[in-house]
This record gives sequence, C-alpha cells and structure tokens, in this order.
Amino acid sequence: MKKIFTSLILIANGALAQEAALDLTDLHSYADQTVPAYIAPDNTPANNPISDIGATLGRVLFYDKRLSKDSTVSCASCHQQEHAFGDTAIASTGVGGTTGRHSMRLINTRFSREAKFFWDERAATLEAQTTQPIQDHIEMGFSGADGDPDLSDLVERVSEIELYQVLFTAVYGSPAVTESRMQMALSQFVRSIQSFDSKYDEGFVATQNINADFPNFTAQENLGKSLFTSPLRPGGGVGCASCHSPPTFDIDPASGHNGVITSLEGVEDRTNTRSPSLRDVVDGEGNPNGPFMHDGSKATLLDVVNHYNAIPAATQGLDRRLGGAQGPPLSLNLSENLKEALVAFLGTLSGTSVYTDEKWSSPFNAANEISFVVLPAEVTFDSDVVGGARNVTLRAAAVPRVTYLLKTSSDMENWDAGVPIEATAEGELIHEMVAAPSAKFFRFIYPSAE
Repeated sequence: MKKIFTSLILIANGALAQEAALDLTDLHSYADQTVPAYIAPDNTPANNPISDIGATLGRVLFYDKRLSKDSTVSCASCHQQEHAFGDTAIASTGVGGTTGRHSMRLINTRFSREAKFFWDERAATLEAQTTQPIQDHIEMGFSGADGDPDLSDLVERVSEIELYQVLFTAVYGSPAVTESRMQMALSQFVRSIQSFDSKYDEGFVATQNINADFPNFTAQENLGKSLFTSPLRPGGGVGCASCHSPPTFDIDPASGHNGVITSLEGVEDRTNTRSPSLRDVVDGEGNPNGPFMHDGSKATLLDVVNHYNAIPAATQGLDRRLGGAQGPPLSLNLSENLKEALVAFLGTLSGTSVYTDEKWSSPFNAANEISFVVLPAEVTFDSDVVGGARNVTLRAAAVPRVTYLLKTSSDMENWDAGVPIEATAEGELIHEMVAAPSAKFFRFIYPSAE
C-alpha cells in the first residue's frame, strides 16, 4: 500500500532569503488582505482578480529595470514605496528625459470610483494603463517611434529571460509572454497596494460615525475633519468631501479640472481631471510624499489649501464646485487656524505598513538579480519503509528542458548542494528517489543567478 501526501517545498528563512529569493511555496498575502467593511469601491475586473502568485509576478515586473529600453528605469523608479509609491521630484526621470506630468501616487488604486487612469484619464482601465509608460519615448522607451524599439521588442526581450519563463509558467501554466499577461500581473500588484492602518481608520472604527469627534484625534484634527466633510457654507464646512469622498478619499469621476492649468511644458493644460486618493499625501512624520498637483506646483499641503481657498480664475472646464460656468471662482476666506486644521486632518489619512511591508518592496538585489526561485511541488511518500529509507516521488510544473536543483534538508535551515534535474519536453519536473531518514524537506529551485 502507498500513502499519498501533498505538500509544498519550503524555503528556509536563512541564506537563500538574503540572496534575493522568490519563494513560490510561501507567497506574500496579496489576495486575502483585510479590507475594512466600510470600504466599498473596488475596480478589480472579474477576469483579473488578485492572486498571490499573479501579484508576485507583477511585483517582479514592477521593479525590473529591464522593462526599459536601456535597462535603467523601472516602474518603481517613478513610484517609490518610501514615498507612498510616488516621487519627490516634480518630474520623474525616464530613459529619454523628464516626464510631462508629476508621477501620481498609487495608494489604494483598487478602491477608486474613477475607473480611468492617468491625470487626463486617457487609459480606460488600470490594465491598459500599466504598459503605456513602458511604451512612452520619455519614460521607458519602447515607443516604436523616434528610433525606439516597440512593445513587441520588449515582449521578445522578456521572453528570452529564463527567469520569466519560470515565473510565467508558474502563473499562467506556460512560459509565453504577452502584453496582456504583463498587464494582468502588473495590475494585480498595483491593486494590492493598500493603506488602511491610519489614525483616521482607527478613529472611524472607534466611532462608526464620521460626523462625531474621533477620540484619538486632537481638537485641531477634529476641526479639520469637520471642515473637510461638511458641505460648503459661509462660516461652516469647505466641502472638500464633495470631490474627495470619505472613507476612500478618491476623486469624484464627474470632476472637472481644479483650476491648476499650468503644465511642465509651459503651456495651458485643462485636461487633468483625475487625482490620486488623498490617503498618504504625507508620510507618518508629516513630510509630503512629493509635490502636489499634476505639475508638482504645490510643495506643501498648505500650498494646496491656499489654492482652494482662492481659486485663481473660472476657466473653461473648471469643476462646477469650484465655480465653473455657474459663477465666480471659489473663495473660502479661511483663517490661518482653519487652514492649519485642514492640513492636520489630511495628515491623519496616512498609514504605516505600506512604506515598509516586504510584499511591496523590490525582490531584486543590488545587481538587479533574483538569485533563486523556489517552486511548489507535489511530494509522494511510499508508506513502505525499508531499512529506514522511504521512496519519494517529486513533481512540479516547469519550463521544458530547463535545469533545476532538487535540494533536501532535515531542518529547513541547512540544505544540501542539490541534484540537477532537467524538466521534460512537456514541462514537468519529476524525480524519484530513496530518501534518507534525515531528509524531511525537499525543494526544487531555479538558480537564476547561480
């Protein structure tokens, strides 16, 4: 009789982890992150739900500089974890110069009511957005114009990288690289970036009433909250929530532009009608996560409040709540104390884990390499033990004819040098062996940088 056990090949928390290893048997949690019950919007499409393995591939793509023409720029170059996936520079640096707009923060992208992306909403979905920077002549350089290679050249480049053959096989069941597959993985990773551990969230959970004073807020922060959330009226609220609705603080899809019509090119631009969520506009110390507005023209939150306190002019396309065609531009006449209260409240919207959580960090080492990929596998033990040894069969999906290492361990800390195993032409790793009593743990490893 044989007894079948299905298990995962495990990686130790030791030397391999320090060697920039991707452990596909012990994935970070992307799909099952806790989302507060009071967060309703979710723009995840039915055909691309977040999965742990898919977001892991997206993480690798997001941080890989080889997705740019000259291998110097990644998505993370302009969207930096330590700055809430934004950039402290007014314009980000790409392979062909600097960007035409300030890089938008990516916090809580999944939880926006506005389904379109970019400041001017030119991408219909997040999936469509993810590869447009790659195809931009300035940003990542696969434009197909001005002497650039095109996206098919990038697909060919990625297809030839054996690491991606391994990862695409793990995610999609085959090593084929396509724009659609890259878009889906990148979107899963970006949608996974969430921040709901702020002072605001703590206060809302305690009261379940946004109109009540939050017990963990200062008097100034509660005043700012009241100003922000109350409708615009003389001597009362300032109506910020009509465009940036709590608790997501994302932009109203029906918004016009906000009166900032300058551009980094020095021409008038009234097409910017989207914005990122107001969550994590500053870090935990109150430092701005980059300048504000599409042109980076506001260095501080107080600069932003001053702009809305006195909209410069009622230009065509101005949001109706800021004046628009209905009347003169908005003028709030806020005192300095009220302005400071608004700034203090905005600071309560910042979380902590999004800046440091490993699942959103780079998987690469300083040389832009991933040293090892550990594969999930099925392990079958023969229940008949002869002389203290057991017959073991191991199987895993793999890239055809690629060589992997099978390693064994007794404690998941110390692993042997490994036995090279070549995958079959059908893309299967299969190995039968007699395991010594000390061999309790097994793993197939793809040694990408060994």
